[in-house]
Amino acid sequence: MSGEAPSRYNRVLVKLSGGAFSGPDRGGVHWPTVFRIAEEVRDASQTGVEMAIVVGGGNIWRGHEAATQGMERAAADYAGMVATVINALALQDVLEGMGVDTRAQTAIEMREVAEPFIRRRAIRHLEKGRVVIFGAGTGNPYFTSDTAGVLRAVEIGADVIMKATDVDGVYDSDPDKNAHAELLREVSHLDVLNRDLRVMDATAISLAKDNCLPIIVFNMNVPGNIVRVVKGEPIGTVVR
Repeated sequence: MSGEAPSRYNRVLVKLSGGAFSGPDRGGVHWPTVFRIAEEVRDASQTGVEMAIVVGGGNIWRGHEAATQGMERAAADYAGMVATVINALALQDVLEGMGVDTRAQTAIEMREVAEPFIRRRAIRHLEKGRVVIFGAGTGNPYFTSDTAGVLRAVEIGADVIMKATDVDGVYDSDPDKNAHAELLREVSHLDVLNRDLRVMDATAISLAKDNCLPIIVFNMNVPGNIVRVVKGEPIGTVVR
């Protein structure tokens, strides 16, 4: 254990978009970025928190875009689930190279490359101090990886889900279109839905609301932010 200050939380789930893996590139896996993410996950885990991660796959494949080009939607979404597993395996490999005990679990069975998702086994891994990475979304088409993140957080009994983004938090309007957009430090699940603030898709927000699961939205491009959020520092926006 390093000299890191202890975590505020016992168990957390970090939701990483596929875009986080592409870094400054427009797609694919940008390895320097993956190494930086892994270093932050390693440092956060050394605070004593039990860490799970759900990864997206948008840097490799976007199912809804393929569907607009004529591909059948369910097939397009299954391809997207495979993309998330590629990211999960990449992150797992880098973490293990840093000495972090890691397990990857997938919602679609791929036993040659990862464990199938089994809730009790995942919890046991967390209790043993292992970082658990969940891939393949929920295992069902028509659901986003954000919904998978909330679902897994609820299933493993996480204290909070941490949504890593490329902005500082939740704004009252699109900051790219409105220079006067205001950063909201705290907002309710219901307000996110009613005001269409696009923190996550409506299914994910509703599931979090129904299970009283708080969401912290923060900028992962600022070095050290994952550790700061785990420690409970007031960064980003809290949805509760």
